[in-house]
Parts: sequence; C-alpha cells; structure tokens
Amino acid sequence: MAATGASTAKRVEDAPGGMRASSVEHLTREQLVARVAAYHPGLDEERLGDAYDFARTHHGEQLRASGDPYYSHPVFVSELLVQLRLDQDTIIAGLLHDVVEDTEISLEDVRTRFGENVADLVNGVTKLTQLEYNSEETKQAENFQKFILATINDIRVLLVKLADRMHNMRTIHHLKKQEKRQRIARETMEIYAPLARRIGLYHVASELEDRSFQQLNPEAREAMTLRLQQLEAENKIDLERIREDIHALMDAANVKCRIKGRRKTPYSIWRKLERKQISFRDVADIFAFRIIVDGDAAECYRVLGVLHTVWSCLPERFRDFVSVPKPNGYQSLHTTVRASGNRRVEFQIRTEEMDHSAEYGVAAHWTYKNLQYGLDLDAARKAGLDPEANLRAFSELFQHEHDPSEFLEHAKLEMYRENVFTFTPKGRLIRLPAGAMPLDFAYEVHTAIGNTCVGARINGEPRSLRTVLNNGDVVEIIRGREPKAPNGWTALTVTGKAKAALRRLARDKEANDFRRLGYDLIRKALRRADIDPVGVRMDHIALRAGFTSSDEMTAAIGRSEYSTKELIQVIFPGYEPESSVDRSKLRLDDDHASEMVSGEALTPGVTLHLGQCCYPIPGERIIGIREPGQGIVVHSISCDRVAEYDDQPERWVDLQWTELAKTGAVAVARIRVTAANHRGVLATLCTAVAQANGNILTVNTGRRHEDYTDLLFDIEVEDMKRVTQILAALRSLAVVDTAVREQESRHED
Repeated sequence: MAATGASTAKRVEDAPGGMRASSVEHLTREQLVARVAAYHPGLDEERLGDAYDFARTHHGEQLRASGDPYYSHPVFVSELLVQLRLDQDTIIAGLLHDVVEDTEISLEDVRTRFGENVADLVNGVTKLTQLEYNSEETKQAENFQKFILATINDIRVLLVKLADRMHNMRTIHHLKKQEKRQRIARETMEIYAPLARRIGLYHVASELEDRSFQQLNPEAREAMTLRLQQLEAENKIDLERIREDIHALMDAANVKCRIKGRRKTPYSIWRKLERKQISFRDVADIFAFRIIVDGDAAECYRVLGVLHTVWSCLPERFRDFVSVPKPNGYQSLHTTVRASGNRRVEFQIRTEEMDHSAEYGVAAHWTYKNLQYGLDLDAARKAGLDPEANLRAFSELFQHEHDPSEFLEHAKLEMYRENVFTFTPKGRLIRLPAGAMPLDFAYEVHTAIGNTCVGARINGEPRSLRTVLNNGDVVEIIRGREPKAPNGWTALTVTGKAKAALRRLARDKEANDFRRLGYDLIRKALRRADIDPVGVRMDHIALRAGFTSSDEMTAAIGRSEYSTKELIQVIFPGYEPESSVDRSKLRLDDDHASEMVSGEALTPGVTLHLGQCCYPIPGERIIGIREPGQGIVVHSISCDRVAEYDDQPERWVDLQWTELAKTGAVAVARIRVTAANHRGVLATLCTAVAQANGNILTVNTGRRHEDYTDLLFDIEVEDMKRVTQILAALRSLAVVDTAVREQESRHED
C-alpha cells in the first residue's frame, strides 16, 4: 500500500475509508463468490455458493420492513464482511446468521451442512439477536453475557454481529415506530460502537455512532452538520493553502507520503462539546490532515520534526500513540500546530501499515498463513493489537460478576474509556481509563493486590485513594493483611473490573457476617434447649434440616430466611421453647457499630460510636458527626444535638445501615409512658409490650402522682417498625395517657 510515483507527496481524494454504503441492489451469487475469490486463496467456491442459495431458499418469502426480500439482508452482511477481507467461514456465517432464529432450520442442520466452525459462529451471533427487540432487561443482560463469552472464544462472532448491526442501522429508517428505532440506536451507541472501537474498527464505530446520533438526537445532529458545512465553506481557502504548504514541506524534506484531509463527525464534535463544556469554535481538531509515510516509525518522527520546526506546536495537544499504542492497537502521532494564518491544525502521522490497521483494526490481519486463510494472531500482536487481550477485561468480569445485569453495567464501563498511562515502581505500563484512581490501578495489576489495597504512593508521595491518576504517574500500592473493601469504594473506582471485584468482596464479607450471626444464633438456641453446642455436628444437623452444608444453613438463619425454632423442631420434633420470639441477635452497640453502619466517606479504621442522646435504631435515617478525639458519633437525623452542627457542614458524614443491621441486630429503644396510677398498671403495660414482640430489659419509675406515674422502659427492638408497633399497642390501652420514644441521656435518670 506504499505510495509510488515520481511525485514525492502523493495527492489523494479526501474520502473516508471503510465499508461502502449499502446499495439498493445486493450482490448476486456469482458476484459474491468472485469478490471473495479475488483475495481468498483456496476458496471453496461451491461451498460459499451453496450457503448463498441456502439462505435465499430458507428465508423464502420473508420481507424486511423496507419491503425488500429478507435474504437481501444476510447478503449485504456478507458483502460488508467481504470488504473486510475475512475468511470464508465468517462470510458463510454472515449469510446464515439469521436462519436459526427466523426459519425452520436448526443449529444442527447448519452444523451438518456447513461444519462445526460455521455452526459455532452462527450460534454465537444468535446469542444477541433478540437484544434490540426484547425489553426485558434481565434477558438482555443474559444474552449480552453469552454473546461476550462467544466473542472471547472467537473474535469472528463480533465481526459478523457488527456487520449485521451496520446494515440494520443503514436501513433503520424503514422501521415505523420511533420508540423501536431509538431503542436499537441506543443499544448500538452503548454496546456495538464501543466494541467496534475496542478492536480497532474505527470507521465502523464512527458510522454506528453517527447513525445512532441521527435517531436519538436528530435536531442536534442536523445543527452540527450545518455548522460543519458552514465552517468548511468559510475555511476552504485557508485549508487549501495549508495543504499546499504541507506538500511543499514534505517535498523539501524528501518525504514520500500520502496526505489526506479528515473532518470530525457531527457526533464526535457533539461529545467533545458536552464533555469539555466548550464552544464550537474552541474545538481544535474539527479539520485535520493525515500524513501517511512510505517508511517506518522513524520516518513518522522525522515528519513530526519537520512540522515542529516550521510551525509552533501546542504541547498539551501532543499524543504519541506510536511508542505507546492504544489498547486496541491504534498507532499514530497526533500533534496540533499553529499553521499559516495562525490557524490551529491537527496532524496525524503514521505509516501505511499503521493506517491500514487503524482503518480495519483486527480485520487488517486476515492473511494466508500455514496453508490457510485467517487471522494472523502473531502479526496482530506485533502491530500492538491483541484481540484476546483487548477483550480480557470482559473475561475477568466473569470471575467477579454472576448477576447478568451487573455484568452488563460493568462491561459498558469497560467499553467507554479514554486512556491514561501509568507505571508500577518496576516500570510496567498500566493502561487505565481517564479518571482512574489508585484502586483501579491496583485491580489492573492483580485482583489480590486490589483486594488488600489500603493506600497508595504516587510518584513517591503518600496520596489519598481518591487521587485521580495522570499520565506518567508511578503508583505504588500499600497493602493490608486481609482482603477488605474500603468504605466508600463506589466513589473510589471507575473501571468495571474494580467495581465488580469490590462488589464481590463486599458480598463475601456480608455472607461471612450472616454466617457468623447464624452460627451464634444456633448456639444460643441449642443452649436454651439444654443442648451443649460443643457436641453438635453442624454439618449433620444441616443435612437433617434440608441444607447442603453448614455454611448454607448458618447463612440462611443469619438472614432470617430460616429460624432457629424450625431447626430445633427438626432436631427435637414437638419441642416448644419458652418464648416464641427469637431474641438471639447481635446487640447494636459500639462494639458492633462498624458492622452495622456504613458510608462512602468513612475511612478504614475510623472509630464509630452510637449517640447516647438519641439511641439510633435500624430503619431510621442516621447521620454521623466527627468529634475530635472520639471518631464519628452516629445520631438519629431527628436528634436535637444534630442542629448544633448546622454551621459546621464539614463535620457531617452521610451514613446508612448495613444489611446486617437491618436483619441481624437488636437495638434498645427507650419509651416513656405516662399512665394512670392504678393497681396492676405495670403488668398491663408489660403484657402489651410482650404481645407486640418487644423484650423489656429494664423499667424505671419517673415522676409519681396520686393520679398518674411516669415509667421508662428500655426495650429490645429490631427496627423502627417494631418501635412503632409497641407505641401503638401502649397508646391503645385505656390506662395510658401518653407513650413516646425518649431521646434524652440515660445519665439524667
């Protein structure tokens, strides 16, 4: 593909590379076979023609929304794959990708007729066929998960699906329902375009984005298009003059090259305006020139020197993707200079090989090797594009995410990322998305390092885990002894990989907490039944209770999904405990506060205390107040003390109850009752509390009068709902004048 001829700088038309727009007339059987045979050595022409006939026959009289025969769609898909110069199995899969979903043909029929490889490709593509039509979110996520797994196993699955989506987007205007068009466009924008960019198919990603943009925000796209046309007309003379200057510079330096003009798409400009909050005229790279040299990387740097010698560069706009390629293998030098007329112009400098790889990504490395035509993985890796490594982040998500919806959420985070390049202390390059923080870095190095990360040094200096990493930062991770998700981890990560691993770590901790709680509850229940827990085999009673393991049993009891009363009945049928109310839960006190309360702003090791002024109870909103020398004091939001800190917002900490607090703990509520001073009134009040499933710990008398008396009850409760039930039960009694929750210091009594 090197430029040749007498002229040193070869002029070419400013036409975008990539797949041509689909025409009304699709390829005939003979035309398709001829086009593949032109580049594919050893093509089995009869087999490819048979696949064409097979698709046409079995799609039969089916029609598309446009009114065209349905088989024209797989033919167009195969044509797009031919433009990428892919192997015959991939093209046959493009012809047959809808037959299993839309006709009477089974996957076994495809396997028998066209072989295992084609059947696997068709099956992989079918995994996501229903995504654009299925509104059930969980089903979409499950399909996406299966599709990604198939893609990791064979990149050709993704290439066929991208060609399929490309043709669907080119014909999307035939769909009558706007809601359906927008749903498909949104999925294309969120899933397919980022995946195309991930494997280096920039022209595919750009077209998918622009066509989606046209459906999702047609007014904005039209405005961007008109503005671009105006700017192009206004700057035509300047751009032509700069083009002539470039030719003159390259000729003078004896640089053999091609020069192409490049204009940003409406969607890429729209994204930049939104992301950087700038005006249209502040976009520096609306118009750019691509200099494609007939040489190696050294020639690219020589051209860069020529440009910087004549024109002043903008240092903040320089990017070297030759020495440090993008994760998808993209290589090029990017620089912005002040050219003739003080106009800012961007240049992209690359070799012919780099340009071919930039246009076609992973598809650029399909070639004839080892007596067969297919992906030359060694050549792709040498060019900086390793499709397996590129999709490895998704495979790592499978290790952490079992919930399909969470997988889809984190996969999207992995797909949308601009890069920042950081280093380990030993010099290993770690690519991360822009905005990444030390926890993201730790998990990118190794999951075990992320799980035990407690701090970081950046360029030798201790830094907060909230520090955003910059290009060139050297990051050293400080590790603790045990895996632990730091408080507020959701605000300390941006990558899907880190979020998935931390979510799993948090789930494991929660599961361990419930197992421990369940084990304690079982031991207490056994003691109440006069059974020594030391001699009990937990695994044995778990099997008798219908569980597969003691861990499963203790977790179920800890989560209140199975009661100790039911367990004792299994061991001793007919046994009746003294009380039907199970009080054996963790006491909400300072010793257990760190297990009961969480918050994003909490830092590891911070001391938590429960406010002795309000006795916060699970179920009510809580707030933390930083107290010098004490740590953080947890208050009910309705506590009078909280108002004292209205003018000190820096001391406030947003807090919430953990799942353990909501289901596995008891707190103490103080209730003040003013009741008639009658004989037996205390027994009446205690009975009402017991019937409302409250457990009275202490009773104290307050003011006494010949007609009434004040009584203070300390009552064990699970949550605010129980407090409300007890208050309602007391207020319903004829002897009670008032019953209120007391929020004053116990030391006053």
